[in-house]
Amino acid sequence: MSIYIVTMRQKNKLSNTCVVGIVDSTAALSAANMLSKDSVDCLEWRAGCLPGGLRVPPSVFSWVLTVRHFLEGGKRELSAKKREEIFASHLPAASFVDIELRSFRPLARIIASARDRRIQVVASFHDFKKTPSPGKLRDLVMQAGDQGADIFKIATRTDSPADVGRLLDLFQVGKIPLSVMRMTHCSVGPWPITSQVMPVASANSLHAFCSC
Repeated sequence: MSIYIVTMRQKNKLSNTCVVGIVDSTAALSAANMLSKDSVDCLEWRAGCLPGGLRVPPSVFSWVLTVRHFLEGGKRELSAKKREEIFASHLPAASFVDIELRSFRPLARIIASARDRRIQVVASFHDFKKTPSPGKLRDLVMQAGDQGADIFKIATRTDSPADVGRLLDLFQVGKIPLSVMRMTHCSVGPWPITSQVMPVASANSLHAFCSC
């Protein structure tokens, strides 16, 4: 089972890192069922990668539910209607739903249902080719805030210290108005942000993170 690691900013302060286990296959599900309570902080159920009849099992961990479009890193080409159906069928077991920012409009009913159930909504943005400009990053943060996201997650490719710096700048107090919003950062590439803000993370963890 692969993992990814994020660093959280909450109420204008860096808080603890969060380790998320990825369940995207039956083998990963078997591995997740064997985890001890302190192995990870939560599990991510990638429903679009799993057999259709498989349901989110009870767990001591909170579940993050996601159904990604093929262009957003999903393994299958799914219509918006099909993704909505998959989200709806798994929603009762979720503590979080992770929806790509670009998909907020087509999946508006899922977001409304999540809010009705008091499930936290994660708006995510992925760019595995580069780290966007500071202006673009700021616009994404503002857009996620305007959409009412509870958490904003950015995953980018970092090829230089400058790329890492642009992501770290988003953590600076007062630079971007966030009010009640929380942010997470992920990155891949020769300069993963995890190596800068989490120097105690193991090489294996970083490799697993970068490969997923």
